[in-house]
Parts: sequence; structure tokens; C-alpha cells
Amino acid sequence: MPISKRPLSLKEKFTAYMQLTRFDKPVGIELLLWPTLWGVFLASFGTGSAETGALPSLKIGVIFALGAILMRAAGCAINDFADRKVDGHVSRTKGRPLADGRLSGKEAVGAFLALTLLSASFLLFLPIQVFYWSLGAVFLAFIYPFMKRYTHLPQLFLAAAFGWAIPMAYVAVQGAPDIWAWLLFLSYMCWTVAYDTQYAMADREDDLKIGVKSTAILFGRYDVVIVSILQVVFLLIMGVVLWHYFSETKLGMIPIFGLGLVAMMFTKQNAACATREPMACFQAFLANIWVGRYVFALVAASCAWVNLS
Repeated sequence: MPISKRPLSLKEKFTAYMQLTRFDKPVGIELLLWPTLWGVFLASFGTGSAETGALPSLKIGVIFALGAILMRAAGCAINDFADRKVDGHVSRTKGRPLADGRLSGKEAVGAFLALTLLSASFLLFLPIQVFYWSLGAVFLAFIYPFMKRYTHLPQLFLAAAFGWAIPMAYVAVQGAPDIWAWLLFLSYMCWTVAYDTQYAMADREDDLKIGVKSTAILFGRYDVVIVSILQVVFLLIMGVVLWHYFSETKLGMIPIFGLGLVAMMFTKQNAACATREPMACFQAFLANIWVGRYVFALVAASCAWVNLS
């Protein structure tokens, strides 16, 4: 129900749009931004020699970073539009601007379209093939919020929507995604389904009451086990990708060993989720921001060390 019938001030309207697009909560931005940059760095590194690789251009890095930020915001807007009739029944989301009436459904759709078009404008500076691939990203970003009505696997659609920037980066840099692009994409999807299941575990009781589907509900008492398996698969595939790019360089296996810290992060997350306490699961989800940051630092530092040494 609307919190007030009076018109909102300009400041209140601005705050409502910030909350709609989650610019006030940058965790989601980073969960999309860092993996996008994994793709940018590794795609660029693959264009150099086996011994020295290559670093991405500033233009490519900035364009993909801005695109990730804007498309995440667009995804949040269309997500709130899809959930506008159920968010008010969930304690964690009842204060969202569509749920409490500060913004309308039309305004949310308008924000989605505006942000998508703004993001698309950056494609003018990239090869035309990237534009064609971006249509898949827009389609996935639009449909994934509605999937929780029809399937227990909405997290899979979220992972595909967020991860689509990885093959796009390879298209921008190399002209087409290769097998390593798809392996990186697959590893990212495993990680994303894992952390979004942790997120869904925090809302499981509310979701059951209102009839919303999720992997947390589908996995049931095996939720932590399956999340752990997904995380292990992420580490294994990521290790293979890093082996491909760095095994013939001066670094050798060092980047692969660097994933050991991620394994420790996952262990701590799963210990918290094993309690099934909503706040513990939510904190475990939030901890994935450090996974994204660390893997980006590992990839970027490895590429720079090999190229510049």
C-alpha cells in the first residue's frame, strides 16, 4: 500500500529511483562488475603471445564497466516491476519504492528502458557484432525476474543474464567467444547460482508463504551441499581457465594456487549457511563481494605481471 498520497518532493523522488535501481546498495554492482572485468582481462590477454599476453585497452575496460553498472541497475528496476505485488509481503523488501507506492510500475519500466538505452549507447564505440550479442543480455535481463513464477531455477536465469557480459567481452576483443570464454561463463554461472541460492535461503520462509519459487526451495535440506558442489565446480573450471592462460608464462601455476583463498572464503560462507538462519545466509551472500574482488585482483595482477615483467 502507498505510504502517502501526497506528491513526493524532488529529493524524495530521487531517493526512490536510487532505491529502485539499487545505486544505494553497490554490492550487486560489484557482483556483476568484477566478473565482467575477468572476461575483459582474459580476452585481451589471449590476444598476445603465450609468454607475455596483452592488457586490455582503457576504452574497452571503461565501456564494459559502465555497461555492467547500468545493466545491473536496469535489471533491478525490472525486477521490482515483476515483484511489485509480492514485495510488500516480504519483510526485507516491503520498503522498496514500488511496494510502498512511491513509484509506479510505469516509472519502473521507464527506468529499465532508459538505463538499457543508455547502456546500449556505449556499443556505438564497439564492433557491430557486440551489439547483436547485447540483445541476448537485454532479453535475459528482462525475463529473469519473472522466472520465479514459473520455475524453481530463477537463479539460473540471473546467472546467465549477469554472465552474458563475458562472451560479449570476447566478441569485443577477439571477434568471437572461444571455448575459454564459455568455460569462464560456465564457472561464473556456478558461482552466481551458489551465491544467489544463499540469498534465496534468507527469504525462503517468506517465498514459501507467497508462492515464489527459488533454488533454495528446490534444494531443500540439501541446499548447503549443492551450493558447496557449485562452488567446487566454479573453482575447478576457473583453475582450468587460469591454467590455460598462465601455465606457459613465468607465473606458471601460481594463479591457480591463488584460488585456495577463495576455497577458504567458501568454507566460511557454508559454515554460516549451515545454521539456516536468514541473516547468516544473507551475510554469506554479501561475503561473495570479496570473492569477486579477489578473483579480479588475481586475474588483473597476473595479466599485468606477465605482460610488464
